Amino acid sequence: MAARAGMRGIAAVPSYVVMQPTTLCNLDCAYCYLPLRGEDRRMPVAVAEAVARAVNPWATAGRFSVVWHGGEPLAAGRDHLAALMAPFGPDVEHHVQTNATLLDDAWCGFLAEHRVRVSVSVDGPRERNGDRVTRGGRPAYDRIVRGVEALRRHGLPFSALAVVSHPGPGLAAELYDYFLDLGCDVLGINIEETEGVNTRGNAHDAAAVTAFWAELVAAWRRDPRIHLREVEWSLRYAAAILDGAADDLLPRRLDPIPTVGQDGSVTVLSPELAGFTDPRYGDFSSGNVLVTPLGEILAGAEGTPWVGEFLTGVEACRASCPYFGFCGGGHAANRYFELGRFDGTETAHCRNSKIHLLEGVLQHARDH
Repeated sequence: MAARAGMRGIAAVPSYVVMQPTTLCNLDCAYCYLPLRGEDRRMPVAVAEAVARAVNPWATAGRFSVVWHGGEPLAAGRDHLAALMAPFGPDVEHHVQTNATLLDDAWCGFLAEHRVRVSVSVDGPRERNGDRVTRGGRPAYDRIVRGVEALRRHGLPFSALAVVSHPGPGLAAELYDYFLDLGCDVLGINIEETEGVNTRGNAHDAAAVTAFWAELVAAWRRDPRIHLREVEWSLRYAAAILDGAADDLLPRRLDPIPTVGQDGSVTVLSPELAGFTDPRYGDFSSGNVLVTPLGEILAGAEGTPWVGEFLTGVEACRASCPYFGFCGGGHAANRYFELGRFDGTETAHCRNSKIHLLEGVLQHARDH
């Protein structure tokens, strides 16, 4: 289905590709959305070869990343992950999102050799990691810290990604100080989302969430050694508003963000939809790279039934929401898992991580 007039539609070339080397994760975090994290379904090398045939030319034209995201990517093992990376050319940047529990000297050597950029999932100090447990229900925090220590021992820079389940007063400053000490160079904050197999509610008091973000800005401004993902994007948006250039921030067409599952299936726009099925929408995939080249799949992605419904929802957001210029219309998976369809508009995720984020940044600016 071609995008209707006024719709941005989907770009034919993405800025990065997400690859699932295995569905398995060695942890069993309470807020995880993945449906098959207890099964070790590994990506065949043929899938990586098919993706590389599209990605390698894209990477020669400009910066391009392959993000290895599971399950736990390191659970695939070094030999298999190396075989999956081998088809990609030297211009491709490799990133891995890991829980760090398997990191040791051998893994650090592998990451350095393959020039892999690392992002570690950890939710702050020990007491903030109660949802991050092993398959036996034991706390994973000590193993995470040992993995981070291995990265630091080998001089490998890393980002961090934290999930916040209960935003409230005092938490943001505590988290920021923790991550300063941890040694990461970039920090992303995700307020817990209701999606996938995680059905826990994510509705929070608006004032509390806004105050959380405002406090995070204040902590960052006191010692801005870390790149703070959400805050820096918000400040760029505010600066663009003041300069009259806000329209230039949103891309002309949506990044397809293709997620390639371990079986070669391609899900666009929201990695969180991969692995799920629905009586109305099927398995959400737009094709399989073992059958159709990735470029062709992306060129025809707007013909995927749910994608057309999502684009209708984006237009509804554009017409009704004053925050559209900041968020660009929200995420497909949040619409589906919260509202049951793709053409709805505001979600709890929108409020927590877009609306109240921007309000928190502006509140800090007003007060200081």
